[in-house]
Amino acid sequence: MGEDDKMPSEQEGIQIQIMEEAGQIDVPLEVGNTARTASTVRESAVQLQFTELHSFPAIECLPLDEVTKSWELNYREAAIFLEEGINNDKLTSHPSCHEALPAYLLVHNKWYYALDFAASLLLILLTFTEKPANPLFRLPVGVHSSMELMALVIVSVELIMKFRWVGFKIFIHHPRSMVKALTLLIMIAESIVVLVRQSSHFRVTRALRPIFLLDNHHFGGVRRYLRQVLQSVPPAIDMLGLLLFVILFYSVLGFYIFGSNVNDPYFSTLQQAFISLFILLTTANFPDVMMPSYAVTRWSSVFFITYLSIVLYFLMNLLLAAVYASFSSMERKKFQQLLLHRRKAAQHAFRLLLSRSNRGGITLQHFRGLLRNVDPSRTYREMYLMFRLLNTSDSGIINLNEFYHIYDVLDMKWRIRNEEPFWFSRLRSRTLATMAQQVHRLVTWTFFDYFVCLVIFLGGILILTRTAAISVHMSNPLELGVTWETYAFVSFYALEACLKMFGMGFHVYFSSGWNCFDFAVTGVSLIGLAAEILGQWSFLVVARHSRILRVFKLRKRYRDVFGTIFILGQRLLCAGIVFLILYYAYSIVGMELFAEYDLTNCCKNSTVEANFRFENGSSSNGYYYLNNFENVISSYVTLFELTVINNWYIIMEGYAVTTSQWSRIYFMCFYLTIMILLSIVVASVLDGFMFRISYKEQMTKDDEKRLVEKTVTLNAEEYERLLAVESAEQLSKGKLWHNWFARLRKQEPFRTLEETTLDLPDNRPISVTFTGFRRRTKDVLLSFMYKDEISCWMKQADHEEKQQQPKNSPSKRVEIRQRRHRGSGETNSD
Repeated sequence: MGEDDKMPSEQEGIQIQIMEEAGQIDVPLEVGNTARTASTVRESAVQLQFTELHSFPAIECLPLDEVTKSWELNYREAAIFLEEGINNDKLTSHPSCHEALPAYLLVHNKWYYALDFAASLLLILLTFTEKPANPLFRLPVGVHSSMELMALVIVSVELIMKFRWVGFKIFIHHPRSMVKALTLLIMIAESIVVLVRQSSHFRVTRALRPIFLLDNHHFGGVRRYLRQVLQSVPPAIDMLGLLLFVILFYSVLGFYIFGSNVNDPYFSTLQQAFISLFILLTTANFPDVMMPSYAVTRWSSVFFITYLSIVLYFLMNLLLAAVYASFSSMERKKFQQLLLHRRKAAQHAFRLLLSRSNRGGITLQHFRGLLRNVDPSRTYREMYLMFRLLNTSDSGIINLNEFYHIYDVLDMKWRIRNEEPFWFSRLRSRTLATMAQQVHRLVTWTFFDYFVCLVIFLGGILILTRTAAISVHMSNPLELGVTWETYAFVSFYALEACLKMFGMGFHVYFSSGWNCFDFAVTGVSLIGLAAEILGQWSFLVVARHSRILRVFKLRKRYRDVFGTIFILGQRLLCAGIVFLILYYAYSIVGMELFAEYDLTNCCKNSTVEANFRFENGSSSNGYYYLNNFENVISSYVTLFELTVINNWYIIMEGYAVTTSQWSRIYFMCFYLTIMILLSIVVASVLDGFMFRISYKEQMTKDDEKRLVEKTVTLNAEEYERLLAVESAEQLSKGKLWHNWFARLRKQEPFRTLEETTLDLPDNRPISVTFTGFRRRTKDVLLSFMYKDEISCWMKQADHEEKQQQPKNSPSKRVEIRQRRHRGSGETNSD
């Protein structure tokens, strides 16, 4: 992107606006797919096509409305390209012609995204109302089947429109669309059958309903995470095959060694031996599985020790290592593919913004037209600053290499850089400014932070001591209520938060994650104190003790751990959603298979009989009969117990005895699926932790600041023209609003920039500096970590594109124009 502080060259910034305000008719150099009719598009075309505007008459007699329409179509299509780059959508799903544009725009807006999300979520929530269901939520068959059919129709709109804008051949080659279409057809047919028969049947296909939710626009991050999970599965499957082979080998060996012992039920048959050793993999039946043979000979322990050493401590860790290696390589490959995909999308958008008068780059006028379609909420000032930031060559137009960085500036928030670093420097009241300055010195003092941590630590010790004392004498701890130290500590925390907000300012205070955490904990504690007055929910005040986490921040190792959590926040959220979807699918299958079976007092004369025993009023009840699949809520609880593993085989054996021995396949498949998924989640956590350690070693605070902050400097005349354009735009929006806004600014307690600079003729500023901020995401940090690799990737992509382009292609002509433009610029400078 070039240097952070860009001092404008002489008259350069003004020249940009003069070029925009000249009012000359500027004809697009090329138009894209949306400006062409369907009759001009070949049905077999998969690659995007561009057509030069040779059909237009001479510029002096060109109809203005036709030029305006062409530019608006180009702006909109260029914005679509950028959105496809942001969302990582395939460019082959781009609108193929002008007639396809309405269908594309219909389903690519926030209102349809919300409607599609609501319909997809409704399909999943209907599971709570369908048989088997809790009587509290159960609905008649006609009601929930009608709601299901309505939701499926809403979801199908996106597929119908997509078929309309991409065509048949591209549609059938898009795997996600085909899976969604086939699932939709099956579920529509089933819902019609249920609606006609007025009764449900064996509908295991309900487990596929999350497909519609995953395809929603708002679940793009979950889709990418799930895709990465699926790409990491092959090495896990390979290790799983080796693992099952070892289990089978030891099953055969154990059957021959221990099968003759009539008192050993674990190896009586080959099937039972395999099941016993599979359960032993989770250590849920150890040492019970060893004791019958161990009672005969102590040497039998060698069999189990070697088995656990090989399977549990070697192969399982080897599985994790293989998944971690695959996941790490996928993370790097995914970043490279996303970078190159956005580069290709930026190329297509760039070509649509070139004009006949400026064939080598994009002017401010057309850059504004693009941003109006990408983000209509952007102001003229933001657009102008983004243009200046991209235009590192100070040529007044953005060339292709500069336009590649468009994704870095799209989400930037801009504000004027204050010469004074503190918020109270612009206060009108000097007394208030002096007070704020003294408070700022206090809260930024190192010993103040240590003092707060000491108070937090003492508060934790005090509550631990009091809890230990009352646990001996009181049956209900809530009877104690809120004590005096609770009021003291919560008041201290509230005072600390107020002092920091006053001394540091709201923006600086809430820019720290720890301050946000402290503010949330203090707020919940205050709500708990208020609830104590009302006599309910007083337990919320206990939340104040979570501030003890702040003490751990003092050590670097803990800071690395907490920093990893913040980096992995979005990824862990996606992992949680994937787990919920997996639970949903297995819950549907489990309810269809086992909902009709009651495990109360089942499994007579079996090893797990005592676990399912129930006698009214007895203290020896096993309570395992509560782990069932009678509704979706109970199914989720049962599956979570299976995930925890402890005694999971008891539930499996209960259903195996009650239903069929083949029911064990369901529980074993669930365990293997969870084991692989948990290994991938652990691998992602390890990757995130290693990434944080790596970038902390390679990156300084200044490097990190330069990544998320960019500055643009305007001279005084350029800034005055910027203010004039903004004032004109405000007046055009409404005189009443403009007057109200001006009156409101006069009443604010801060001195504005105009009051301190431009309104004083003897103190006119030489320049005004603006700072742009963007979020510190992992992709931003990866751009620094892989900066050398990114340079190689870009050079390789340039080389491949040059080899693939014919000599007379539009891209080749654009490249020649840019070289000529740069050559003429160097000649003029000489």
